[in-house]
Amino acid sequence: MARIYEQRMMAEIEGDFVVFIIGMRINRPWKVHRWLPVFTAMPGMIRELYENPESGLLGINFHFGFPVISMVQYWRSFEQLERYARSKDRQHYPAWVAFNKQIGSHGDVGIFHETYLVKAGNYETLYNNMPAIGLGAAAKLVTVSEKRQNARDRLAQQNSAIGAR
Repeated sequence: MARIYEQRMMAEIEGDFVVFIIGMRINRPWKVHRWLPVFTAMPGMIRELYENPESGLLGINFHFGFPVISMVQYWRSFEQLERYARSKDRQHYPAWVAFNKQIGSHGDVGIFHETYLVKAGNYETLYNNMPAIGLGAAAKLVTVSEKRQNARDRLAQQNSAIGAR
C-alpha cells in the first residue's frame, strides 16, 4: 500500500513542465470491436515511456470511470511530448494512424487530449493525508512551511523563488 503522508505536503519541480490530459470516451459500449483496440493500445505506450526515462515523461495518474477513461501525464517539455507523439518508430504514431483509419469520426469511441504549458512557479499544490499523487508523484513532495499555509502564499513563494534565481 502507498505511504500516506499524514501532514500537509506540496509539490516542487524545477523549471517549466507540461500537463497533458489524454483519454477516451466509449460512446457505444456494445461496439466492443471499436473501442477495445483504443483501450488496449495505451498500456504498451505507457510501458514504452517508463522504460525510456529520456522520453521526458515525469509521471502519470490514471482515472478509470465509465464512459470516460483518462490520464493526466506530466512531461518535462512540450518538445519531448511532441517528439514521442510523432515518432514513427514508437507505439503512439502507428496507434494514431490506425485509429484515424479504422474509427475516424464514426462516433463509436471518442478520444481527447489537452496540453498545458506550465511556466516555472505558476502552479500550486496541496496534499493532506494523501499518498504521492498528481504532480506530487511526478515531482518532489515537500512539507508545507509556515509561510505557505494557503494557496496564495504557496503561489507567491513559488514566484519569488523563481525571481530570486
